Amino acid sequence: MKTSDFYFDLPDERIAQYPAARGESRLLVLERSSGRRFHQVVRDLPGLIESGALMVFNDTRVRKARIFGTDGRGRESEFLLIEEAAGPSTWEVITKKAARRVGERFRFAGSGSGGMEAELLYPEGRCLLRFDRPVDDAWLDAHGHVPLPPYIRRADDPADGDRYQTVYARRHGSAAAPTAGLHFTEALLSELAGRGVETAFITLHVGLGTFLPVRSADVEDHKMHRESFCIESGTAARIEAAKREGRKVIAVGTTTLRALESAWRDGGFQTGSQSTDIFIYGDYRFRTADGLFTNFHTPASTLLMLVCAFAGAESGGEAGRKLILETYREAIQQRYNFFSYGDAMLIL
Repeated sequence: MKTSDFYFDLPDERIAQYPAARGESRLLVLERSSGRRFHQVVRDLPGLIESGALMVFNDTRVRKARIFGTDGRGRESEFLLIEEAAGPSTWEVITKKAARRVGERFRFAGSGSGGMEAELLYPEGRCLLRFDRPVDDAWLDAHGHVPLPPYIRRADDPADGDRYQTVYARRHGSAAAPTAGLHFTEALLSELAGRGVETAFITLHVGLGTFLPVRSADVEDHKMHRESFCIESGTAARIEAAKREGRKVIAVGTTTLRALESAWRDGGFQTGSQSTDIFIYGDYRFRTADGLFTNFHTPASTLLMLVCAFAGAESGGEAGRKLILETYREAIQQRYNFFSYGDAMLIL
């Protein structure tokens, strides 16, 4: 399977730079069995999910993980903190190649007691920053920036601190938002509950495994990075009960679906803190979810490959790929907005 098979042309104006109000984004509904598509708004979701269904959300909380450091010559470099590599003082980071000067020291957040220094390390292909003291969420909240993805071509503003976070986020740890969840309001969740739709929450901290691009020519050669996740025993029991009773399970977001598929063992869920490097594509056989609520994803990404596999769960991966690319072409023609702050899809 070629990575190039998952490319599609997207006009720049279809890449959302700002979000719509929560619940007001457009929603493209796709029925896998028939290929039927129709157009709604996210606030219509309670009328589209059958009573008794269980929707599973990712409650990770995004850190202000984007920081700027100045080297000894006064040059500024940007770093995205991904995860702790060796305790809270050493972090794996993403930065531009120009900043990867091994042994270089950078100063962060000004001078005085609020400032930090860090040394850049590059062992075994991993880019690390070793700080002179632990980096915690309080320091990041004061000095970091919202880690908007690079296709949002503007600086973050105060509104992003709220909008690039789900209303139910509670566990710090992500370097990017689980963007499907950005559409939901407390009122929408309440309306779903009033219609008999159950909700449950798992946690997967979004990192390199979710957003690192596929650079290999063949899909099979791509290696996923590990991400940590947790499914509590009570949540697992509720999802298992829904499956036993024949009620639909709807995963909200690709991160949620990856966690569910990773934890499924012999007819039930492994619970507690875990990690996953699962790569879902092609003819993958799904075991946990009957529906997927998701955003529109970047070309040739692992997320797009997962969505294609899910769309082809009943008819095969190649059929799913064709169906999703046809659906994306229709979305572009209908002027849907794409990516993190864009519109949504519901695949049933």
